[in-house]
Amino acid sequence: ALRLYGVGESDYSNDREMFDKIHEMRSRIVTSPSFSGDRILGAILFEKTMNLEINGKGSAQYLWQEKQVVPFLKVDKGLEDENNGVQLMKPIPGLQELLRQAIKKEIFGTKMRSVIKNANENGVAAIVKQQFEIAKMIIATELVPIIEPEVDIHCETKAEAEMMLLKHLMDHIEQLASDQKVILKLTIPNENNLYTSCINHPNVIRVFALSGGYSRDDANSLLTQNKRMVASFNRALTEGLSVEQSDEEFNLILDSSIESIYQASIT
Repeated sequence: ALRLYGVGESDYSNDREMFDKIHEMRSRIVTSPSFSGDRILGAILFEKTMNLEINGKGSAQYLWQEKQVVPFLKVDKGLEDENNGVQLMKPIPGLQELLRQAIKKEIFGTKMRSVIKNANENGVAAIVKQQFEIAKMIIATELVPIIEPEVDIHCETKAEAEMMLLKHLMDHIEQLASDQKVILKLTIPNENNLYTSCINHPNVIRVFALSGGYSRDDANSLLTQNKRMVASFNRALTEGLSVEQSDEEFNLILDSSIESIYQASIT
């Protein structure tokens, strides 16, 4: 993200300085007049970001109080090596303490990502099982989990993997109690409107679409063909932004990016 923003390795000398640069970039985006709850539902924070301030307020408090944007926290610790065509999440030590901190910081929900690389029935089943097991722990603390079993856009059996994923998602969603609510974050499917049954389910608050490495134009085009999926784009959102831009130029480009993604999300 930093490299695409125009910040090279020569601009920092250690991990702490690198993260400071990342926080500067994110703060510039969030404090832009273009960034607000009029077109943006939520923003996902890293743990370090949650513990930092934006314009003198905690990051989560700033998002909600100043921008009316709902704050979420990334809680996963990365991915295991590929097995059975998937990458499960690594163990999440200290999860309960992290969730307690999130509640104190006025976080609304969480996000955790795993990846499907191939249409392997056992692998897809394991991905969804792990996601929902942890999601139920998160729900028990009264936070709302974003479940993100990403299907790699380069997967040669992507359509088949997505059919498997839908089946296992619905199996687990149907087992939720009426007060156990989740959000799904899914790769835009090969078959348009594949996830309509998830979108319509009363236990699913929203189904977000991840850009997954597509360019913004391609991601927007694909998203418009999937009714009621809402963009949750990262790289596609920041595409074209640069540290070298004046605030006026930066804000204009960000505004155009947000507007195009917003329009693709309201189909």
